[in-house]
Amino acid sequence: MNIHTEALFRPFPFGSTTLWNRIVMAPMTRSQSPGGIPTPEVASYYRRRAEGGVALIVTEGTVVDHPGSNGYPSVPRIYGAEALEGWRHVVEEVHRAGSAIIPQLWHVGSVRQPGMEPDPSVGGFGPSPILHPTHGDSGSPPTALGKDGIATVIEAFAQGAANAQSVGFDGVEIHGAHGYLIDQFLWEKTNQRTDDYGGSLEHRLRFATELVSAVRTVVGPDFPIVFRFSQWKMGDYLGKLARDPQELETLLTPLADAGVDVFHASTRKYWKPEFKDSDLNLAGWTRKITGRPTITVGSVGLDSDFLGAFMGKSAGPMSIENLLERLERDEFDLVAVGRALIADPQWPTKVQTGHFDDIEPFTPEALAKL
Repeated sequence: MNIHTEALFRPFPFGSTTLWNRIVMAPMTRSQSPGGIPTPEVASYYRRRAEGGVALIVTEGTVVDHPGSNGYPSVPRIYGAEALEGWRHVVEEVHRAGSAIIPQLWHVGSVRQPGMEPDPSVGGFGPSPILHPTHGDSGSPPTALGKDGIATVIEAFAQGAANAQSVGFDGVEIHGAHGYLIDQFLWEKTNQRTDDYGGSLEHRLRFATELVSAVRTVVGPDFPIVFRFSQWKMGDYLGKLARDPQELETLLTPLADAGVDVFHASTRKYWKPEFKDSDLNLAGWTRKITGRPTITVGSVGLDSDFLGAFMGKSAGPMSIENLLERLERDEFDLVAVGRALIADPQWPTKVQTGHFDDIEPFTPEALAKL
Protein backbone atom coordinates (compact mmCIF):
# COMPACT_ATOMS: atom_id res chain seq x y z
CA MET A 1 0.00 0.00 0.00
CA ASN A 2 1.55 3.28 -1.12
CA ILE A 3 0.08 6.16 0.85
CA HIS A 4 1.76 9.54 1.25
CA THR A 5 1.47 10.37 4.93
CA GLU A 6 3.53 13.57 5.04
CA ALA A 7 0.54 15.72 5.97
CA LEU A 8 0.08 13.74 9.17
CA PHE A 9 3.70 14.25 10.21
CA ARG A 10 4.04 18.00 9.90
CA PRO A 11 4.86 19.92 13.10
CA PHE A 12 2.18 22.01 14.81
CA PRO A 13 2.61 24.81 17.38
CA PHE A 14 0.83 24.15 20.68
CA GLY A 15 1.30 26.67 23.48
CA SER A 16 4.90 26.73 24.61
CA THR A 17 5.78 23.56 22.71
CA THR A 18 5.65 22.26 19.15
CA LEU A 19 3.98 18.95 18.36
CA TRP A 20 6.17 16.94 16.02
CA ASN A 21 3.14 15.48 14.22
CA ARG A 22 -0.63 15.94 13.97
CA ILE A 23 -1.65 12.78 15.87
CA VAL A 24 -3.59 13.17 19.12
CA MET A 25 -4.58 10.38 21.48
CA ALA A 26 -8.31 10.73 22.06
CA PRO A 27 -9.59 10.75 25.66
CA MET A 28 -11.00 7.35 26.68
CA THR A 29 -12.43 6.48 30.09
CA ARG A 30 -10.42 3.66 31.65
CA SER A 31 -11.59 3.25 35.30
CA GLN A 32 -8.06 2.26 36.32
CA SER A 33 -7.42 4.85 39.04
CA PRO A 34 -8.74 3.45 42.36
CA GLY A 35 -9.74 6.22 44.72
CA GLY A 36 -9.22 8.71 41.91
CA ILE A 37 -5.41 8.35 42.08
CA PRO A 38 -3.50 7.83 38.81
CA THR A 39 -1.18 4.87 39.35
CA PRO A 40 2.26 4.04 37.91
CA GLU A 41 0.39 1.73 35.50
CA VAL A 42 -1.53 4.75 34.22
CA ALA A 43 1.77 6.50 33.56
CA SER A 44 3.08 3.43 31.70
CA TYR A 45 -0.10 3.24 29.61
CA TYR A 46 0.28 6.80 28.37
CA ARG A 47 4.05 6.56 27.95
CA ARG A 48 3.62 3.56 25.62
CA ARG A 49 1.41 5.65 23.32
CA ALA A 50 3.93 8.50 23.42
CA GLU A 51 6.72 6.09 22.53
CA GLY A 52 4.56 4.78 19.69
CA GLY A 53 4.52 8.21 18.06
CA VAL A 54 1.54 10.15 19.45
CA ALA A 55 2.48 13.84 19.64
CA LEU A 56 -0.32 15.01 21.97
CA ILE A 57 -2.16 12.91 24.53
CA VAL A 58 -5.55 13.95 25.89
CA THR A 59 -6.09 11.96 29.06
CA GLU A 60 -9.24 10.16 30.04
CA GLY A 61 -11.83 12.38 31.68
CA THR A 62 -10.59 13.53 35.08
CA VAL A 63 -13.17 14.90 37.48
CA VAL A 64 -13.10 18.34 39.06
CA ASP A 65 -13.59 19.03 42.75
CA HIS A 66 -17.38 19.06 43.04
CA PRO A 67 -19.55 16.56 44.92
CA GLY A 68 -21.43 15.48 41.80
CA SER A 69 -18.64 15.49 39.23
CA ASN A 70 -18.02 11.74 39.12
CA GLY A 71 -20.28 9.10 37.58
CA TYR A 72 -18.06 6.08 37.02
CA PRO A 73 -15.86 3.82 39.15
CA SER A 74 -12.15 4.47 39.61
CA VAL A 75 -11.86 7.49 37.36
CA PRO A 76 -9.04 9.92 38.18
CA ARG A 77 -9.50 13.31 39.76
CA ILE A 78 -7.65 16.56 39.23
CA TYR A 79 -7.57 17.67 42.86
CA GLY A 80 -6.02 16.48 46.10
CA ALA A 81 -2.31 16.09 46.81
CA GLU A 82 -2.12 12.35 46.13
CA ALA A 83 -3.96 12.53 42.80
CA LEU A 84 -1.89 15.51 41.64
CA GLU A 85 1.32 13.73 42.53
CA GLY A 86 0.10 10.77 40.47
CA TRP A 87 -0.55 13.06 37.53
CA ARG A 88 2.87 14.68 37.95
CA HIS A 89 4.43 11.25 37.42
CA VAL A 90 2.25 10.65 34.34
CA VAL A 91 3.31 14.00 32.86
CA GLU A 92 6.99 13.32 33.52
CA GLU A 93 6.83 9.91 31.84
CA VAL A 94 5.07 11.27 28.75
CA HIS A 95 7.49 14.19 28.49
CA ARG A 96 10.45 11.82 28.74
CA ALA A 97 9.04 10.00 25.73
CA GLY A 98 8.91 13.28 23.79
CA SER A 99 5.18 14.01 23.74
CA ALA A 100 2.84 16.65 25.13
CA ILE A 101 -0.10 15.81 27.39
CA ILE A 102 -3.22 17.60 28.60
CA PRO A 103 -5.97 16.41 30.98
CA GLN A 104 -9.63 16.41 30.06
CA LEU A 105 -11.54 18.25 32.80
CA TRP A 106 -14.91 16.59 33.40
CA HIS A 107 -18.21 16.84 35.26
CA VAL A 108 -20.85 14.24 34.40
CA GLY A 109 -23.84 16.29 35.58
CA SER A 110 -27.16 14.46 35.50
CA VAL A 111 -25.56 11.20 34.37
CA ARG A 112 -24.71 10.70 38.03
CA GLN A 113 -27.14 8.78 40.23
CA PRO A 114 -27.18 8.23 44.01
CA GLY A 115 -25.07 5.26 45.02
CA MET A 116 -22.12 6.14 42.79
CA GLU A 117 -18.63 6.72 44.21
CA PRO A 118 -17.03 8.54 45.87
CA ASP A 119 -20.05 9.59 48.00
CA PRO A 120 -23.10 7.35 47.42
CA SER A 121 -25.36 9.85 49.21
CA VAL A 122 -24.82 12.46 46.46
CA GLY A 123 -27.02 12.43 43.38
CA GLY A 124 -26.66 14.22 40.07
CA PHE A 125 -26.68 17.92 39.24
CA GLY A 126 -27.84 19.58 36.04
CA PRO A 127 -29.27 22.73 34.53
CA SER A 128 -32.82 21.45 35.12
CA PRO A 129 -34.40 18.59 37.12
CA ILE A 130 -34.69 16.47 33.97
CA LEU A 131 -33.65 12.82 33.98
CA HIS A 132 -30.74 12.17 31.63
CA PRO A 133 -31.76 10.25 28.46
CA THR A 134 -29.41 7.38 29.32
CA HIS A 135 -31.56 6.57 32.36
CA GLY A 136 -34.77 6.16 30.38
CA ASP A 137 -37.80 6.52 32.64
CA SER A 138 -36.08 5.28 35.78
CA GLY A 139 -33.66 6.92 38.14
CA SER A 140 -33.49 10.07 40.23
CA PRO A 141 -33.75 13.43 38.48
CA PRO A 142 -30.80 15.73 39.11
CA THR A 143 -30.76 18.72 41.39
CA ALA A 144 -30.97 21.89 39.32
CA LEU A 145 -27.98 24.10 39.95
CA GLY A 146 -28.78 27.54 41.30
CA LYS A 147 -26.60 30.49 40.47
CA ASP A 148 -24.42 29.89 43.52
CA GLY A 149 -24.09 26.25 42.49
CA ILE A 150 -23.12 27.27 38.97
CA ALA A 151 -20.42 29.56 40.36
CA THR A 152 -19.11 26.70 42.50
CA VAL A 153 -18.81 24.35 39.51
CA ILE A 154 -17.09 27.03 37.44
CA GLU A 155 -14.59 27.59 40.25
CA ALA A 156 -13.96 23.81 40.39
CA PHE A 157 -13.07 23.77 36.69
CA ALA A 158 -10.83 26.81 37.08
CA GLN A 159 -9.05 25.25 40.05
CA GLY A 160 -8.70 21.98 38.14
CA ALA A 161 -7.01 23.86 35.29
CA ALA A 162 -4.70 25.62 37.74
CA ASN A 163 -3.84 22.25 39.30
CA ALA A 164 -3.09 20.82 35.86
CA GLN A 165 -0.77 23.71 35.10
CA SER A 166 0.99 23.29 38.44
CA VAL A 167 1.97 19.66 37.79
CA GLY A 168 3.35 20.34 34.33
CA PHE A 169 0.56 19.56 31.88
CA ASP A 170 0.88 21.34 28.51
CA GLY A 171 -2.71 22.66 28.45
CA VAL A 172 -6.21 21.48 29.33
CA GLU A 173 -9.23 20.14 27.51
CA ILE A 174 -12.69 21.07 28.78
CA HIS A 175 -15.23 18.29 28.22
CA GLY A 176 -18.24 20.03 26.73
CA ALA A 177 -19.55 17.05 24.73
CA HIS A 178 -21.59 13.84 24.78
CA GLY A 179 -24.39 14.89 27.10
CA TYR A 180 -22.31 15.65 30.21
CA LEU A 181 -22.81 18.74 32.36
CA ILE A 182 -21.60 21.50 30.05
CA ASP A 183 -23.41 19.91 27.13
CA GLN A 184 -26.53 19.57 29.28
CA PHE A 185 -26.58 23.35 29.60
CA LEU A 186 -26.10 23.72 25.84
CA TRP A 187 -28.82 21.23 24.85
CA GLU A 188 -32.41 22.43 24.85
CA LYS A 189 -33.74 18.97 25.83
CA THR A 190 -31.89 19.00 29.15
CA ASN A 191 -31.87 22.76 29.76
CA GLN A 192 -35.36 24.04 30.47
CA ARG A 193 -34.28 26.99 32.59
CA THR A 194 -36.03 30.34 32.38
CA ASP A 195 -33.21 32.47 33.79
CA ASP A 196 -30.09 33.85 32.09
CA TYR A 197 -28.67 30.31 31.68
CA GLY A 198 -31.59 28.93 29.67
CA GLY A 199 -33.90 29.67 26.78
CA SER A 200 -32.16 30.73 23.57
CA LEU A 201 -28.91 29.12 22.48
CA GLU A 202 -27.13 32.36 23.35
CA HIS A 203 -28.38 32.07 26.95
CA ARG A 204 -27.73 28.32 27.15
CA LEU A 205 -24.13 29.14 26.21
CA ARG A 206 -23.60 31.37 29.21
CA PHE A 207 -22.47 28.59 31.56
CA ALA A 208 -19.87 27.34 29.07
CA THR A 209 -18.51 30.78 28.21
CA GLU A 210 -18.24 31.84 31.85
CA LEU A 211 -16.46 28.58 32.59
CA VAL A 212 -13.97 29.02 29.74
CA SER A 213 -13.35 32.63 30.78
CA ALA A 214 -12.68 31.55 34.37
CA VAL A 215 -10.19 28.93 33.20
CA ARG A 216 -8.48 31.46 30.94
CA THR A 217 -8.14 33.89 33.83
CA VAL A 218 -6.35 31.41 36.10
CA VAL A 219 -4.01 29.83 33.51
CA GLY A 220 -2.99 33.00 31.69
CA PRO A 221 -2.91 33.82 27.98
CA ASP A 222 -0.37 31.24 26.76
CA PHE A 223 -1.70 27.98 28.24
CA PRO A 224 -3.76 26.17 25.57
CA ILE A 225 -7.45 25.57 26.24
CA VAL A 226 -9.06 22.88 24.11
CA PHE A 227 -12.86 22.61 24.11
CA ARG A 228 -14.44 19.30 23.14
CA PHE A 229 -18.00 19.45 21.84
CA SER A 230 -20.35 17.20 19.91
CA GLN A 231 -23.70 17.14 18.23
CA TRP A 232 -24.55 13.59 19.42
CA LYS A 233 -25.30 12.70 23.01
CA MET A 234 -25.33 9.53 25.04
CA GLY A 235 -28.93 8.41 24.76
CA ASP A 236 -29.53 10.42 21.59
CA TYR A 237 -27.03 9.78 18.82
CA LEU A 238 -29.03 11.97 16.45
CA GLY A 239 -29.11 14.94 18.82
CA LYS A 240 -28.13 18.33 17.43
CA LEU A 241 -26.96 21.58 18.96
CA ALA A 242 -26.60 23.24 15.55
CA ARG A 243 -28.80 22.35 12.61
CA ASP A 244 -26.96 24.53 10.10
CA PRO A 245 -23.74 26.55 9.79
CA GLN A 246 -25.44 29.67 11.14
CA GLU A 247 -26.41 27.95 14.39
CA LEU A 248 -22.92 26.48 14.63
CA GLU A 249 -21.49 29.99 14.36
CA THR A 250 -23.85 31.13 17.14
CA LEU A 251 -22.55 28.27 19.28
CA LEU A 252 -18.83 28.54 18.63
CA THR A 253 -18.03 32.24 18.27
CA PRO A 254 -18.71 33.12 21.94
CA LEU A 255 -16.60 30.17 23.06
CA ALA A 256 -13.71 31.30 20.89
CA ASP A 257 -14.09 34.84 22.23
CA ALA A 258 -14.08 33.48 25.80
CA GLY A 259 -10.67 31.91 25.32
CA VAL A 260 -10.85 28.58 23.49
CA ASP A 261 -7.66 28.00 21.48
CA VAL A 262 -8.51 24.68 19.85
CA PHE A 263 -11.87 23.00 19.20
CA HIS A 264 -12.12 19.20 19.43
CA ALA A 265 -15.13 18.30 17.28
CA SER A 266 -16.34 14.87 18.32
CA THR A 267 -18.08 12.79 15.65
CA ARG A 268 -18.62 9.05 15.32
CA LYS A 269 -17.24 8.91 11.75
CA TYR A 270 -14.91 11.70 10.68
CA TRP A 271 -15.69 11.29 6.96
CA LYS A 272 -19.38 12.15 7.32
CA PRO A 273 -20.42 15.63 6.09
CA GLU A 274 -21.95 17.72 8.87
CA PHE A 275 -24.38 19.76 6.78
CA LYS A 276 -25.90 19.38 3.32
CA ASP A 277 -24.29 20.87 0.22
CA SER A 278 -20.75 20.51 1.63
CA ASP A 279 -18.25 17.72 2.26
CA LEU A 280 -16.88 19.48 5.35
CA ASN A 281 -17.10 17.48 8.55
CA LEU A 282 -17.80 19.09 11.93
CA ALA A 283 -14.15 19.95 12.54
CA GLY A 284 -13.94 21.45 9.06
CA TRP A 285 -16.95 23.67 9.60
CA THR A 286 -15.62 24.68 13.01
CA ARG A 287 -12.29 25.76 11.55
CA LYS A 288 -14.02 27.66 8.73
CA ILE A 289 -16.31 29.51 11.13
CA THR A 290 -13.93 30.33 13.98
CA GLY A 291 -10.52 30.39 12.32
CA ARG A 292 -9.25 28.39 15.30
CA PRO A 293 -7.35 25.11 14.96
CA THR A 294 -9.50 22.01 15.18
CA ILE A 295 -9.13 18.34 16.05
CA THR A 296 -11.12 15.80 14.07
CA VAL A 297 -12.05 12.43 15.56
CA GLY A 298 -14.29 9.48 14.81
CA SER A 299 -13.30 5.93 13.82
CA VAL A 300 -9.92 7.03 12.47
CA GLY A 301 -8.17 4.02 10.97
CA LEU A 302 -11.07 1.65 11.68
CA ASP A 303 -13.97 0.35 9.61
CA SER A 304 -16.76 0.81 12.20
CA ASP A 305 -17.64 3.32 14.90
CA PHE A 306 -17.20 2.96 18.64
CA LEU A 307 -20.70 1.65 19.33
CA GLY A 308 -19.64 -1.79 18.10
CA ALA A 309 -17.08 -2.00 20.90
CA PHE A 310 -19.88 -1.90 23.46
CA MET A 311 -21.61 -4.77 21.66
CA GLY A 312 -18.55 -6.99 21.56
CA LYS A 313 -17.74 -6.31 17.91
CA SER A 314 -14.29 -6.03 16.37
CA ALA A 315 -13.11 -3.32 13.99
CA GLY A 316 -10.54 -3.85 11.28
CA PRO A 317 -7.96 -1.39 9.98
CA MET A 318 -9.23 0.97 7.29
CA SER A 319 -7.41 3.17 4.81
CA ILE A 320 -6.72 6.74 5.91
CA GLU A 321 -6.35 8.16 2.40
CA ASN A 322 -9.51 10.23 2.79
CA LEU A 323 -8.24 11.55 6.12
CA LEU A 324 -4.91 12.54 4.59
CA GLU A 325 -6.58 14.31 1.67
CA ARG A 326 -8.67 16.38 4.08
CA LEU A 327 -5.62 17.15 6.22
CA GLU A 328 -3.61 18.21 3.17
CA ARG A 329 -6.23 20.78 2.24
CA ASP A 330 -6.33 22.05 5.84
CA GLU A 331 -9.93 21.07 6.54
CA PHE A 332 -8.73 20.49 10.10
CA ASP A 333 -5.37 20.64 11.90
CA LEU A 334 -5.04 17.64 14.20
CA VAL A 335 -6.36 14.06 14.19
CA ALA A 336 -7.48 12.25 17.33
CA VAL A 337 -7.15 8.47 17.34
CA GLY A 338 -8.93 6.33 19.92
CA ARG A 339 -9.57 2.60 19.67
CA ALA A 340 -6.82 2.09 17.09
CA LEU A 341 -4.33 3.20 19.75
CA ILE A 342 -5.82 0.83 22.31
CA ALA A 343 -5.32 -2.04 19.90
CA ASP A 344 -1.90 -0.93 18.71
CA PRO A 345 0.19 1.66 20.61
CA GLN A 346 2.60 1.67 17.65
CA TRP A 347 -0.12 2.85 15.23
CA PRO A 348 1.57 6.22 14.47
CA THR A 349 4.97 4.67 13.83
CA LYS A 350 3.50 1.98 11.59
CA VAL A 351 1.57 4.58 9.61
CA GLN A 352 4.65 6.76 9.19
CA THR A 353 6.82 3.86 8.04
CA GLY A 354 4.17 2.41 5.76
CA HIS A 355 3.68 -0.82 7.71
CA PHE A 356 -0.11 -0.73 7.32
CA ASP A 357 -0.39 -4.50 7.06
CA ASP A 358 1.15 -4.84 10.51
CA ILE A 359 -1.43 -2.67 12.28
CA GLU A 360 -3.37 -4.67 14.87
CA PRO A 361 -7.18 -4.78 14.51
CA PHE A 362 -9.36 -3.59 17.36
CA THR A 363 -11.08 -6.47 19.16
CA PRO A 364 -13.11 -6.62 22.38
CA GLU A 365 -10.08 -8.30 23.92
CA ALA A 366 -8.08 -5.15 23.19
CA LEU A 367 -10.08 -3.39 25.88
CA ALA A 368 -8.11 -5.46 28.40
CA LYS A 369 -5.09 -3.43 27.30
CA LEU A 370 -6.59 -0.33 28.82
